[in-house]
Amino acid sequence: MSHLEPEILALMAMGESVASAEDRAHIEDCPGCRSELSLLRHAVTVGRATIDVGELETPDAAVWSRIADELRLSDEARAVVAPPAVGVPGSAPPRDTLSTPVVDTATRRSRRPSTRRRSASRASWVLAASLALLVGLGVGSWALVRQLAPTPIAQAALEALPDHPGASGSAVVDRDREGSDTVTVTLDAPNDPNGYHEVWLITADASALVSLGVLAGSEGTFTIPAGVDLNEYRLVDISDEPVDGDPTHSGDSIVRGQLAFG
Repeated sequence: MSHLEPEILALMAMGESVASAEDRAHIEDCPGCRSELSLLRHAVTVGRATIDVGELETPDAAVWSRIADELRLSDEARAVVAPPAVGVPGSAPPRDTLSTPVVDTATRRSRRPSTRRRSASRASWVLAASLALLVGLGVGSWALVRQLAPTPIAQAALEALPDHPGASGSAVVDRDREGSDTVTVTLDAPNDPNGYHEVWLITADASALVSLGVLAGSEGTFTIPAGVDLNEYRLVDISDEPVDGDPTHSGDSIVRGQLAFG
């Protein structure tokens, strides 16, 4: 499944009206992009909420440099959103400077590509500007962004069962800062029969199983129900299910693999 460009998600998080009807439909159908947009919006909310917290220490310029390097910003983007130099070490930058990045309006007006291309070209410095704002406010934006991102805690290579030679897949379990887990699975089944694919968690001894939902396409992200202990439900299974109204496992597994933690 193809995903929205990071620049488009960043602009949406900043409140820019750049999403097409197709983009909005994709967000509705794609848990991964929806989750990323939610995290970006949260980061923007935190940054805006700290504007009135008072005088804070100004971080060293090296902090911005590391952020710019990580984002692989162009020299132009670095110049537009880099935090201004402050005369007194440790003093807070002027609020007007923090809240309004300096942009050459004449240069911007001379660029007239399509709305989508113009939005994408602005996205890097818009997102970088929000990060620079957080840094200028001394809230450790880069650490915050990393803290908001889900942490991978387990993964598995999904191997083909005898009836499905050539099939393969993968599973990665992520845990968010609230302690909720999701699993993202992929499936490559070139000789797959006609049916639908269902994702399962199964105990190591196959005595119990939990359905996570139907996999539409080759990739999907599923919420792991609260109370499901992954130390017990260590097997990730993708089955081929007939359209017969029976909610139980068909017994026809395409791929399966055991989660490894760490």
